Amino acid sequence: MKRSIVCSLVVVAFAAIFPSACSKKEGTVGEEVKEGVNDALDRRPGEGVRDAVEDAGDAAEDIGESVEDAAEEVGDAVNDAVR
Repeated sequence: MKRSIVCSLVVVAFAAIFPSACSKKEGTVGEEVKEGVNDALDRRPGEGVRDAVEDAGDAAEDIGESVEDAAEEVGDAVNDAVR
């Protein structure tokens, strides 16, 4: 019973952290190179906002990894307690 509650909480946490509606239009190689150069030189339109979004994405990824690690530890603890 406790294990199913823990698993449910983990699933809800992942669903809240990683929305599935995010998608990015694929560009040509030339467009990607131009975007990379403009990013490196801070010449993209809305550079501050883009950097903030990139930082938020990195933070969300870090949180996701932390949640995954914590969920694994909780699962191990539950398994040990049940035995």
